[in-house]
Amino acid sequence: MRREIVLTGILLVGLPFSGCGKKASFPVVEITIAEVHQAMKEGKLTAEQLVRTYLERIETYDKKTGLNAIVMVNPNAIKRARELDDELRRTGKLRPLHGIPIIVKDNYETYDMQTTAGSAALKGFVPPDDAYQVRKLREAGAIILAKSNMAEWAFSPYQTVSSIAGTTRNPYDLSRVPAGSSGGTAAAVAANLGLVGLGTDTGNSIRGPSSHCSLVGIRSTMGLTSRDGIIPLYLRNDIGGPMARTVEDAVRVLDVIAGYDPADPITQLCIEKKPPSYLPFLKKDGLKGKRIGVFRYYTNQPTTDPEILQLFEQAIEDLQKGGAEIVDPFEIPNFEKLTENIWCNTFRHDLEGYFASLGEKAPFRTLEEIIRTGKYAPYIKERLKRALLAPDPPPCKDIYHDPRNIALREAFEKAMDRLQLDAFVYPTWSNPPRKIGDLKSPAGDNSQLIPPHTGFPGFTVPMGFTKSGLPAGLQIVGRLFSEPTLIEIAYAYEQATRHRKPPERFPELP
Repeated sequence: MRREIVLTGILLVGLPFSGCGKKASFPVVEITIAEVHQAMKEGKLTAEQLVRTYLERIETYDKKTGLNAIVMVNPNAIKRARELDDELRRTGKLRPLHGIPIIVKDNYETYDMQTTAGSAALKGFVPPDDAYQVRKLREAGAIILAKSNMAEWAFSPYQTVSSIAGTTRNPYDLSRVPAGSSGGTAAAVAANLGLVGLGTDTGNSIRGPSSHCSLVGIRSTMGLTSRDGIIPLYLRNDIGGPMARTVEDAVRVLDVIAGYDPADPITQLCIEKKPPSYLPFLKKDGLKGKRIGVFRYYTNQPTTDPEILQLFEQAIEDLQKGGAEIVDPFEIPNFEKLTENIWCNTFRHDLEGYFASLGEKAPFRTLEEIIRTGKYAPYIKERLKRALLAPDPPPCKDIYHDPRNIALREAFEKAMDRLQLDAFVYPTWSNPPRKIGDLKSPAGDNSQLIPPHTGFPGFTVPMGFTKSGLPAGLQIVGRLFSEPTLIEIAYAYEQATRHRKPPERFPELP
């Protein structure tokens, strides 16, 4: 049941905790959930100490370097950490994500922090309750540490710019973008300003920023995770999920947020398809016996960057060395025809439906009201106007019932069945991160078509770096609800290659 919405002013930038209490000094760069919990069991670390360490890093690095990944920190984070420390002392038991500080994209509802979707029009809007995924994380012991910047209304896959917080930069090169729209979460987690994060992915926005920031990103099968309480872009394509520095940490988050939610009927599909836990599929020999196709459509484009292509070819070799059988090429006849005009602009319909769900306390009723405020970044003006002109109701069904989506999904399923493939791969992006402000050079975003429009899950894992130190990602795609298989492949590849490394600009604090 929704609580009453509170409209209030909240501190957006800066850290309200500096100078309060003892300083923290626990090393957190590249630390994992398992390592944190081991330190807690041994009495070497408390949740409060961990939270203070991350808050110090945010204060030291986020605004002062120009990274600008964080919209606001949670004023209750230390209080919650103390409560979890008390619980551990009383019970001797750790919850699945006990004391783990999480960065949450600012389109997830949080009952104790504002939720703006990057829009100044929603400044001060505090939802009545948590998004389903946020609630599950809290129940598992996670601490919502901060809300992260995003492309306004999640519109851009290319950059993370909002009227609420400005421009987020890539921690590996502050002159470059972290992609969009979950670039704030990606930049924060990559720079070790939080342990793991939540993003959303409509056409790219978990996988692209994860690729650009040397992270693991999971866009799960449509219907495995609930969309309740996430401000929508195109609800038929929207999925929320984990962004992390390791496959294991991403899977630990997925374990908590996946499952049936009555508030999102599409999750009924996962009731008999979700295993009790995904952790058993973290197998170092997970590549053995897997048949993996190489989807060459994206690497055959004339704008593909030679260095990214070289990293991809090395990734194929590494998959094979790990025991996978490679099928190269994996082709889909009429791919371009199948994906032609497959997008459906449902933004106005979905956003106004979201506002209606909030009842009388909704901050707005219509998209037109938001546009009239004039509170939006200039680069989204035309996009907002187009959304206003889109037909309502939209001329499309959800991806499991729309004929175009069915045709695309069946084409891939038949081709995979014929070749007996477990998964297929391609570069997450075919080009390195662009310079900030550059919207003309080749982008290379390969995430807009297969996932999302098939409903298939897509994982991205670090594939290495260009000679100038810019990250690249390998995308691994499988059939509906094939997360166990993708976890085996992604984990085994990660363990064999160990491509992830932290950005040098954000070292351990003294």
